[in-house]
Amino acid sequence: MEQKDIEYFKALLNNMLIEAQQKGDSTLEELSGDNELFADPADRATAESDRAFTLRIRDRERRLIKKVKEALQRINDGTYGICEECGDEIAISRLKARPVTRLCINCKAKQEMVESQRGN
Repeated sequence: MEQKDIEYFKALLNNMLIEAQQKGDSTLEELSGDNELFADPADRATAESDRAFTLRIRDRERRLIKKVKEALQRINDGTYGICEECGDEIAISRLKARPVTRLCINCKAKQEMVESQRGN
C-alpha cells in the first residue's frame, strides 16, 4: 500500500473514531435524562423499549470504537491492509467500504461460508 493510501485511511479512521465517540457521548447524555415517572403503563413500556434500543446502539458504537482503534494500531504496526488469514493485501476498494476489516474478500467469503454451514 502506498503512503498516500495509508494517510487517507489514517485520517478516515481518526474521523470515524471522533464521530463514534461523539455519538456515544450523546447517547449517554440521553440515557442520563431518562428518570421520568409514567402513569400510563404503555408510556413506560415505550420508554423502556426506547432505552433498550439506545443501549444497543451504544454497544454497537463501543464495538466500532474498539475496531477503529485496532485498525489505527495496525497502521502504526505496518500491518494495516494485510489479510490476517492469508497474508495477501486487502483491496483498497474493500478497505474503503470497510476500513476496519482484517480479512480480504476471499477469506471473508470462506469464513461466512463456514459459519453458514455450522448454522445448518
